Amino acid sequence: MEIYLDNSATTMPYPEVVNEVREVMSKTYGNPSSLHSMGIESSRVIETAKERISATLKCQPSEIYFTSGGTEANNLALLGACRANRGSHVITSAIEHPATLQAADYIQSDGYEIELLEVDGGGIMDLAQLENSISEDTVLVSIMHVNNEVGTVQDLERIGRIIKTKNPKTVFHVDAVQSYCKLPVVPKNFHADMVSLSSHKIHGPMGVGALYVKQGTKISPTVFGGGQQKNIRPGTENVPGIAGFGLAAQMKYSGMAENSARMMELRERLRSGILANVPEVRVNTPQENCAPHVLNVSFDRVKSEVLLHSLEQEGIFVSSGSACSSHKKDKRSYVLQSMAIPFNWIDGSIRFSLSEFISATEIDYTVEKLREIVVRLREI
Repeated sequence: MEIYLDNSATTMPYPEVVNEVREVMSKTYGNPSSLHSMGIESSRVIETAKERISATLKCQPSEIYFTSGGTEANNLALLGACRANRGSHVITSAIEHPATLQAADYIQSDGYEIELLEVDGGGIMDLAQLENSISEDTVLVSIMHVNNEVGTVQDLERIGRIIKTKNPKTVFHVDAVQSYCKLPVVPKNFHADMVSLSSHKIHGPMGVGALYVKQGTKISPTVFGGGQQKNIRPGTENVPGIAGFGLAAQMKYSGMAENSARMMELRERLRSGILANVPEVRVNTPQENCAPHVLNVSFDRVKSEVLLHSLEQEGIFVSSGSACSSHKKDKRSYVLQSMAIPFNWIDGSIRFSLSEFISATEIDYTVEKLREIVVRLREI
């Protein structure tokens, strides 16, 4: 049996998406910048994907810019906004994705003041701190919608109102990589100027993402040459990947409400099953304000990597945190540290992340194997 519970890292592509990518790659291989009919056909594929994605965001197709993934989208948003707009102060939170935090570090080396907002024990941002921090010099605020490690959902509508009330010129960027097509993501409702998306989190191909840029928002490129995508993100587009992304977005969005409700039920089944069958555990994902697909649990007196590989031997695939932080020397989660969770619990934390393909039988099998493995490891 193979039970894949690492969907926050990446998802299995829909079979229809695989076919779409193969079809476009083999038949629509003209350069979309070429003026002949094959280039025009490739350009139409890109426009179709823009239309599909913009329909899910309730925005204009012209506001979609394709990237190599969520990391590039975040970098383009932060660096591009700071270079194009006046100001010297950037606000983000202590539990953002490494793509945002490391881009912020780079911006800081250019002389910008970076302010990290604190979070409470559930991972919720301090909105009073946000309101007090925004000034005339605040060029950008970048906030993650759903945290990739614990699943906390930030109140972006309230956050957006605070930002635009305090300083309408401040650019508001949302990292929606983990929430897109699992929760409603409507930039207009968030008062957002930019929103980052990723294909491989929604059963699309790897290596492609997008940045929504509200019409009229000033942004400078971080890559130069070619002139594609209005010079904001130049370079020959990944036409097959973009086609697959557009189809995945359309399919995922069409079943969003039903699939999210089902994942929420299964997440609760997993949570209650662990609490009922495995002693000495701590659930780090909050009961409220959490995404339907993420559950982070700590197991006392068990090392997370040992537990991860023990589960893998049983055909169960999970994560010990963010896949983008797995190569760091310090493996302790900075997200859990920011939530003031004690080190002994952090050392034993596991992230389970669900998809629409998970069954109740697989959840129950996971709980059963968890109980057996944890007991055995604690005895050792």
